[in-house]
Amino acid sequence: MDTQNDARNGSEPGRTDAARPVLEAQDIARVLTRIAHEIVERAKGADDVVLLGIPTRGVFLARRLAAKLEEITGTKIPVGSLDITMYRDDLRMKPARAIGRTEIPGDDLDGRLVVLVDDVLFSGRTIRAALDALGDLGRPRAVQLAVLVDRGHRELPIRADYVGKNLPTSLRETVRVLLQEEDGRDAVLLGQRTPGTAGQ
Repeated sequence: MDTQNDARNGSEPGRTDAARPVLEAQDIARVLTRIAHEIVERAKGADDVVLLGIPTRGVFLARRLAAKLEEITGTKIPVGSLDITMYRDDLRMKPARAIGRTEIPGDDLDGRLVVLVDDVLFSGRTIRAALDALGDLGRPRAVQLAVLVDRGHRELPIRADYVGKNLPTSLRETVRVLLQEEDGRDAVLLGQRTPGTAGQ
């Protein structure tokens, strides 16, 4: 389980027993197809699009989006990953984290349309860190954000350009994204946080 992602998304590590599904596998496939069409429409094609997933589940979602974009456009879409570990604003407050991989496809990002992909948009602090990391790698023409779930509770002025599902939640609730590549199934689960568990 990706406990780093659990904490930053305000979800509860490893707890799926008391949660109810709000998206199942077919729903996730459908919203990713919709997001892919929205990217093509807004970008007027996908010739200069680069997808960068935020580890861990954002990378899997970016790869799925790239495959759907290729189906729509007939063009292979560059896809990579953007590790944000060293750019987080809570490094001093939490134990040391393992540094993930940043993989930038192609020569560089200059002049490209970069779409950041993540599983859950919560406080916005993860995306702020991603923007800082991206700034050290090049100067894209534009940066957009695609998320599977937007659960609200923003602490920074950050908004997603593409949202699979808006899911209003209370801070007592947990959102857990499961993906086949990491968890053996596709689902988004909504549950209740139990006292004393990790998460925001």
